[in-house]
Amino acid sequence: MEGMTIVQGRELSPIDIQDIRDLIASWPTGTRWKISRELCRRWSWQTLTGQLKDMACRTMLNKLDEKGLITLPPRGRRPVKGTPPIIEIVTTTICTSLADLTPLQIQPVASRSPDLRLLHQLLSDNHYLGFRTNVGETIGYLVRDRRERVIACAVFGAAAWKTAPRDTFIGWDAERRAAGLGGIVNNNRYLILPWVQVPHLASHVLGRIARRIRADWIVKYGHPISLLETFVDRDRFRGTCYRAANWRCVGQTQGRSRQDRYSTMSVPIKDIYVYPLSSRFREELSS
Repeated sequence: MEGMTIVQGRELSPIDIQDIRDLIASWPTGTRWKISRELCRRWSWQTLTGQLKDMACRTMLNKLDEKGLITLPPRGRRPVKGTPPIIEIVTTTICTSLADLTPLQIQPVASRSPDLRLLHQLLSDNHYLGFRTNVGETIGYLVRDRRERVIACAVFGAAAWKTAPRDTFIGWDAERRAAGLGGIVNNNRYLILPWVQVPHLASHVLGRIARRIRADWIVKYGHPISLLETFVDRDRFRGTCYRAANWRCVGQTQGRSRQDRYSTMSVPIKDIYVYPLSSRFREELSS
């Protein structure tokens, strides 16, 4: 439609953008966080369970600001690089059998909890990709052993918009993918802490999470999911733990960045793994 602006998958009319400008102007002391939450309330932008889609809204506002269509307040102050860690973490080597650690405690991390700060810190300090805030629906897990020691963590969030091997495996065309993408979540971070050396732990944890994440997603977001996916950097990893946990490799990426408009940016080729959470996952994702 003429005059429409599409940002973050949402069509915005000139009237919508003016409403955002008016909201910002009427709230001179409002932070970006407060403005995004207020906009979610005004537009009824929330999940099926009533949670405000704050991160998705804030990303949309940032993109509008970058385009010069609105002017947001300055960003809040960020922690100075090199400041002491938020939480003291014990890094004593754990070298034992899986049986010596069980039963494991695998729990979703609650928003605005000390565990959420711990999850972010562990990934920032120890994962080769670091940590970045996820946009949209996401669940993080911390894994503790029977002695309450944190030994692993994982984050699941929005699926890749388009990847041919996965879409072929499901039997999707573009229309069905657009309608069903919310039924897939991506394991975008998985970390066995580097001082934990326990055979079979990684695949065991993946299996335990796979058995519970569908129910966890329904509790948090009010809808089921049908398929897990992940992308394994072939230059760094062999995907052994995913294969041992019965994930299936369906192909490889093309070695291009999603930001690459001119086919000039080369990125590592990754194996694409998927794990169905239902025997009817194809019907569920295509209905």
